[in-house]
Amino acid sequence: MAKIDLKYGRSSIPLEYDAGRFNVLGSTVEENPLSDAEIGNRLERSIDSPNLEDIIEPGQTVLIVVPDATRQTASGQIVNLIVRRLIANGTPAHDIRIIFATGIHRKATDAEKAAILTPFIAQRIKTLDHDPRDLAGLVRVGETSVGIPVELNRAVLEHDHVITVGGVTFHYFAGFTGGRKLICPGLASSRTISETHKLAFDCERKTRRAGVDTGLLDDNAVNKAFMEAVAKAEPSFAISTIVNDDGEAVDTYCGNWISSHRAACDAYSAQHTINLAEKRPVVVVSCGGYPYDINMIQAHKALDTATRACTDGGTICFLAECEDGLGRDDFLKWFEAEHSQRLAEMLCQKYQVNGQTAWSLLTKAERFDVRIVTQLDEAICKRMRLRKIELSELSLANGSGYIVSHGAKFHII
Repeated sequence: MAKIDLKYGRSSIPLEYDAGRFNVLGSTVEENPLSDAEIGNRLERSIDSPNLEDIIEPGQTVLIVVPDATRQTASGQIVNLIVRRLIANGTPAHDIRIIFATGIHRKATDAEKAAILTPFIAQRIKTLDHDPRDLAGLVRVGETSVGIPVELNRAVLEHDHVITVGGVTFHYFAGFTGGRKLICPGLASSRTISETHKLAFDCERKTRRAGVDTGLLDDNAVNKAFMEAVAKAEPSFAISTIVNDDGEAVDTYCGNWISSHRAACDAYSAQHTINLAEKRPVVVVSCGGYPYDINMIQAHKALDTATRACTDGGTICFLAECEDGLGRDDFLKWFEAEHSQRLAEMLCQKYQVNGQTAWSLLTKAERFDVRIVTQLDEAICKRMRLRKIELSELSLANGSGYIVSHGAKFHII
């Protein structure tokens, strides 16, 4: 019997399997992290943009935008380097601020801020929190081509320059994370977030809109709306990272906020797309551990990956610790719907961002026998139509299938 350790929260679960009946998908290659000097070299080879030192003049204010605790981006190392370069170039520390692009997620805790930025930076550079419902903290900067109001955190407009620092992975309806998502939805109002996300759903067909899917940017209505929103307040400079399993940067793409992010997406897709010849009746999937399984809303992305490898009616064993619960207090209410079709009707009557995630999860629970290893209460799992199992029940004694070791990182086609 072969053995694999599957990440679960901040630990791992050992799993024995018959290599003759099960194939492992999404095994990552051990990659050495970039040194500070190597990242510095990439900063000096900007894509379609002058270098930082040529953009930002002494006396100008700078806002650095970073993700929240649900992402791995190596932002601590990157921000340290940016701050040092800015200060060396004549920008005093008090003219630099950092804001967390939380969107509608909860605010980052002090401990999370230190982990995201390193304690050194968190103690020395002023940090800001985003509140998508704080009308006094938001500014309307225009609207998209389909009439969606673009309301952004006023800090974006109040600083001379904005620098985004984000990691690139797949996203199940925005195509990819990072880049423009740091600003919209990351620093947008609840209204802007809701209306841009609503474009992912086709209320006539009661299903995902055509062109909106994992790994797609062109002709993706959600990505187009994000791009139009960010164009109202363009970042001066952007850094997109690709990280290894430990969250360390193994590649970075720096420069123009559009082309540098696209280059990172193209590179990531080439490295993390799996072409599968056939689906199989059993799939075991790990999100890849913390923070990919920090809550159900985040963990769902790995389940989405697993469904692409499993035959309809098959069994999916889903490892998602969810130490932070569901991710939103109002997430569970959507599962009061008797089936996904009814949930879709509710969603179209009164759209909410997390309702769409709930719909996506429920459609998967209806198509597959989803068994979950998690910290979530059994009653909560049952309401989501998931069957909670214990570690001792995680067995591959029967059937044939796949083991997806890092479900949040890969796309299966």
